[in-house]
Amino acid sequence: MVIFMSELLCPAGNMDALIAAVSNGADAIYLGMSKFGARAYASNFDEDGIVDAVKYCHLRGVKVYVTMNTIVFDKELADAYKQIDYLYKVGVDGIIIQDLAIFNYVVKNYPLMEAHTSTQMGIDDKEGALLFKELGAKRIVLSRECTIDEINDIKRVVKLPLEIFAHGALCVSYSGGCLMSGLIGYRSGNRGRCVGSCRKRYKLINTTENRVIADSYILSMKDLNTIDKIDELKNIDSLKIEGRMKEPEYVANVARLYRMALDNKINKNLANGLNKTFNRTYTKGYMFYEDKKDITNVKRPNNFGYEIGYVSKAVKGGYELTLKSELNQNDVIRIAVGMDDVNLSVTRLYDLNDNLISSANNKCIIKIKEDIKLGSLVYKTKDIKYYDEISKTYPNEFRKFPIDITVYGSKDEKMVINATCGDANVTIESDFYCDEAISHPLDQEAFVRSFSKMGDSIYYLNDVYYYAENIFIPVSKINELRRKLINELDNERYSFRADVSKKEFKYDNLVFDEYKELSVMCQTEEQVKAAKELGIELIYYKDNVIRRNRNKYTDKNTELLIGGYGGIYKYKDKNEFSTDYSLNCVNSEAVYQLHKLGAKRVCLSYEINEEDINNLLDEYKSKTGGYPNLEMIVYGRAPMMFTNYCPLKVYGQCGKCKKNSYILKEEYGEFPIISHEDCTTTILNGKILNLINDIDKLNHINTLRINLTLESYDESLKIIEAFKNKLNGVDTDFKFNNETDTRGHFNKEIL
Repeated sequence: MVIFMSELLCPAGNMDALIAAVSNGADAIYLGMSKFGARAYASNFDEDGIVDAVKYCHLRGVKVYVTMNTIVFDKELADAYKQIDYLYKVGVDGIIIQDLAIFNYVVKNYPLMEAHTSTQMGIDDKEGALLFKELGAKRIVLSRECTIDEINDIKRVVKLPLEIFAHGALCVSYSGGCLMSGLIGYRSGNRGRCVGSCRKRYKLINTTENRVIADSYILSMKDLNTIDKIDELKNIDSLKIEGRMKEPEYVANVARLYRMALDNKINKNLANGLNKTFNRTYTKGYMFYEDKKDITNVKRPNNFGYEIGYVSKAVKGGYELTLKSELNQNDVIRIAVGMDDVNLSVTRLYDLNDNLISSANNKCIIKIKEDIKLGSLVYKTKDIKYYDEISKTYPNEFRKFPIDITVYGSKDEKMVINATCGDANVTIESDFYCDEAISHPLDQEAFVRSFSKMGDSIYYLNDVYYYAENIFIPVSKINELRRKLINELDNERYSFRADVSKKEFKYDNLVFDEYKELSVMCQTEEQVKAAKELGIELIYYKDNVIRRNRNKYTDKNTELLIGGYGGIYKYKDKNEFSTDYSLNCVNSEAVYQLHKLGAKRVCLSYEINEEDINNLLDEYKSKTGGYPNLEMIVYGRAPMMFTNYCPLKVYGQCGKCKKNSYILKEEYGEFPIISHEDCTTTILNGKILNLINDIDKLNHINTLRINLTLESYDESLKIIEAFKNKLNGVDTDFKFNNETDTRGHFNKEIL
């Protein structure tokens, strides 16, 4: 009987972290290069570093997947394709992808290098997974919001390898669906440069009652931890540890503990070791039905550590601590003082007689100037002894590989050794001739005794077939042969792939007539009424809108606006449809692929600027001979994030969204909250995109969309009429609110 075991997939932001992961039992590594990966601020790998990484991993039976999971503009596609070519050549096992252009290039040209759909694609149902199975994906990385029952159902139906996140940081928004960092600070999460807007402190305000409900880190998610649920996850193909921005000790620690859990070698005390490296406290996540009010840590967004004691007394120059766990010199601690912590490295530690000590187990004194309330809890955020222990786990050979050898040797002949290791087979020949033994011939036992000293290599000597009689070879020569054999095996087991001829791609004539029309997205019946009164024919509202995530598909008899890949699969053969901004479409190839899937029109991402729009149009025309049918949002509050989480529930506001309005507020802006009937949440930009004065620049954009959210009936009329007048050539300089108008990325460089 074959026992299935999940792949343990670990992060590597640099080579040290990679070695730490492999040494502690990783089955596969995911990493990124300096471009096109969703962790641009990690150290990442250059071309030479990728070669070192792949060779190191492949020699140890570990796979390497490279993240190319950002959106990519037309001006970057040539460089992206060149990077993919290089990754194939050096032997990368798979590419993790968000953009359809990158996906299509990998599938079309490199069947030996797997295309994995990134969680940035937002796939959270079997329909989305089935679509990409049809398109050539070899693995689906599911959204973190999927429950274990949904995951098992997708696996049963789709019959394609699935990857899920098992441990580490969580995004509060669906991955790939967060525009907050990009639209506020022009550092896009979809470009790998998220500034962590969700980790900031916000006020939650009931605007109906003009009342501050909370002032906290209300969007900051706890870290995911499923180690106690590992038996329920062993049928999932790959379990991913988050952490390409984390230090090697963190990677080593989490890899080691999850490896032990997968191998049924862990207990509760060992699992507690997860608390001793970075954590924001833990949640079992949506996967295991965590209550939404318990999935965030609203008190702090940073390293929580673990509790070791409390402040028991004020003394001269500092405070007495009463401990329940050991505190050592050079540990880092956090003293919890309301919402503001005191963090310090314990460079000096004193006993109760004011003597310097290196360690304490009961009571001790620390000398600090801060004003600390007695009874404040003390947490250890860096355990120096534990870090020292973890650092000794790498470099280390977690797995070693058996070598079977056959040895031939005769007087006045060169020694020949043939070796087999897995699929690799090599033969070496000595650069010397064997001497005749005078008194003590080199028998098999003596040869094996010397040759089997593999030291720190990844091999061990298994079966030996020895065909040499009455010869003598010095031990130093045997050592040389061993080193030569290991080197030859390494070279045989890792080599560059041969170049392949890339396929010529013929583009169909997917071009469209030019026209100009307005579309209107509505949230209320009043907005729909206003749009209809002003003659708008293309109205998106409720029944004809299929959002990106958390869908329950029903039969439709109308033209649809589809925001996710699952919706495309469900309706592409049944309904006319357009695709929404949430597919993050920013290049001509992605537009073409969506048209090829049946999209009548394609809405561009919020994160595209004027130059990139023009590049997209030029490239599309050069490929097809004409222009695509594009839609672009020209007015409205952008949805900063769509989340399965409800910030209102945390503070006892559950259900009150039906009669009250709420916003999040910080020093740079306000963000209205829309609560949906299924208790999902959209957080809006307080600033309103307004491109009314840029419409003349939007050549070859056929449909201009007005996105209504909080506007009243009268406001909706005013906005729609202003844009209609502008399209009809009436000079209009309309501003809904001078303080909140923005041109978004239309004239900005998205980073």
